[in-house]
Amino acid sequence: MRIIILDGHTLNPGDLAWDDLQSLGECTVYARTPAELVVERARGAEAVITNKVVLDRGVLEQLPDLRYIGVAATGYNVVDSAAARERGVTVTNVPTYGTQSVAQMTFALLLELCHHVGHHAWTVREGRWSASEDFCYWDYPLIELAGLTMGLIGFGRIGQATARIASAFGLQVLAYDPSCATSPIPEVELTDLRALLTRSDIVSLHCPLTAENRGLIDTERIGWMKPTALLLNTARGPLVREDDLAAALRSGRLAGAALDVLTVEPPPADNPLLTAPNCLITPHIAWATRAARARLMQTLVENLRAFLAGKPVNVV
Repeated sequence: MRIIILDGHTLNPGDLAWDDLQSLGECTVYARTPAELVVERARGAEAVITNKVVLDRGVLEQLPDLRYIGVAATGYNVVDSAAARERGVTVTNVPTYGTQSVAQMTFALLLELCHHVGHHAWTVREGRWSASEDFCYWDYPLIELAGLTMGLIGFGRIGQATARIASAFGLQVLAYDPSCATSPIPEVELTDLRALLTRSDIVSLHCPLTAENRGLIDTERIGWMKPTALLLNTARGPLVREDDLAAALRSGRLAGAALDVLTVEPPPADNPLLTAPNCLITPHIAWATRAARARLMQTLVENLRAFLAGKPVNVV
């Protein structure tokens, strides 16, 4: 089998090995593939692995030998799965590799908003503490989490992992998820979206992106939130209307936000959130711990091996 990996760098920048995947066939790894080279590089391949490279209907129609697409991620919107099914091409994803890493990143962002560790550590390195008249100083309000309320929009694997960490910090936890009839975690209260946004001191997004929830966090729903509330997004960028969030942060309608995902990645230089006050943005790294990437790599191999054995798994 001829296997092509179109954008291997983000999954494996050099700290993992492709050996197990290469054992399944003739395997070529490209670090990155621009759109204009996708067909040329994938032509003749029976299996293509992609993370963010788009395989739309037009591309698939030019790849008659293709039998299998492995998406090196949980989200598979980069592939026209309907067109793939029409052509008899199996598409798989990797559904569970990053649960703990994303939950951990959620709290890394939250704790930075609460204590601004990076900012204060930098001022110390610049000599400000050495020159201080006082034994301590802080430039932002410092927030204690115990006793506050955290609202989770989306209560699947990552939402539940986040809830368990939240409980350990002494937070009360609310969750909104239309697919949940009862809470699998007794101390978490299921509620409706408006009640969650109204009651929460921290709102964290953990839902998949759908046509129905695109732009979920907009001016109207921000208006339901406390002015002192913090917004976290480690899910999908388009869940948030970025102009509306930036305006809320600039006007003081919302106290702060921290996002690991944006609508367009990498963001254009004029994205309004890049200059919004008290807005932390990280470059989509919640998934990228070595442990999570190793699990992702292992599942990629298992998915392809199962397909070759005629028993495909994680088919989307």
